[in-house]
Amino acid sequence: MSQEALRAAFLLEALPYIREFYGQTIVIKYGGHAMKDEALRKSFALNIQLLRYIGVNPVIVHGGGPQIGNMLKQLGITSEFRQGLRVTDEATMDVVEMVLVGKVNKEIVNLINTQGGRAVGLSGKDGRMIWAQKLEMAVERADAPPEIIDLGKVGEVVAVDTSVISSLQAANFIPVIAPVGVDEEGNTYNINADSVASAVAVAVGAKKLILLTDVPGVLDKKGELISSMTLHQAVHALEQGVVTGGMIPKIKCCLEAVDGGVSKAHILDGRVENVILLEMFTQGGIGSEITSK
Repeated sequence: MSQEALRAAFLLEALPYIREFYGQTIVIKYGGHAMKDEALRKSFALNIQLLRYIGVNPVIVHGGGPQIGNMLKQLGITSEFRQGLRVTDEATMDVVEMVLVGKVNKEIVNLINTQGGRAVGLSGKDGRMIWAQKLEMAVERADAPPEIIDLGKVGEVVAVDTSVISSLQAANFIPVIAPVGVDEEGNTYNINADSVASAVAVAVGAKKLILLTDVPGVLDKKGELISSMTLHQAVHALEQGVVTGGMIPKIKCCLEAVDGGVSKAHILDGRVENVILLEMFTQGGIGSEITSK
C-alpha cells in the first residue's frame, strides 16, 4: 500500500472515533519523559491542539517531581521520601508551589500556546478548585500496630469544584492544572498528580482519563503488555501481585476514575511520539486500558 493510501486509511479509521469524542472532555496527566524530551514536548502540544480543533475538550494535569527535586537541591534542602511520597514541610511546600505553579505550569501553557493553542494555567487554589485535606498514611507491620507516617503538607483530594474548568472550556481555552490543593482553613497541600487527574476526570464527567508514563503500560508477570482489563480484572491483578511497584498507585487512580463514571482509563507510554492520537483514533489503540466491564 502506498504512503498516500496509508494516510487515507488512517483518516478513515479515525473518523468514527472523532465522532465519538466530539464535545467530550478528556483528562490527561502529563509527566515523565514526555515533559523532558523536546521532540516529545512539541508532539504533545500538537496532539492537544489537534484534539481541540476537532471538538474534543482536553484538560491537562501535570506533575513536576524531578523539577522540584532539582530546585530543592539547588537551595540545599534535603528531601525525604516515605512510601514513595516526598515528606513536605513548610519550606519544601513553598518550593513545590513555586516550581509547580510558577515554573512548570507556565512552561506547559507556553508550550501549547506557541503551537497555536489557547491554554490557561491554574492551580487547585484558583477558584478553590481542588479541596484537599492532609493525607494520613498508616503502614501495616507484622507484629506491631500500624506505623503512622506524618508526610507534612502532602494532601489528598476531598472535592473538585469544576466551575473554573467549565468557564474556560466554554471560552475555548485549555485548562492546565498544577496539583496543589487547599483546605477549608486555607492551608496548601502538595497532591499526587495522578490522583488529581483521576478526581478531576470524575468531577467533569470525562470520557477518558489518560496517564502518561515512562513504561509501555501494565505488564504481567512475564513482562508482557496487558492491553485491556475490566475493573474487576484490574482489582484481581492488584490482589494477586501481578501489578507491582509504582504501577500500583496508577492502577488505583484508574480504578477510582472508572468506578466514578469515567468510561475508560488508560496508562500510556509518553516516550512514544503522538501516543495520545494513537490511543484515541486507531482501532487497536496502544498501552493499557481499564474499562468498567
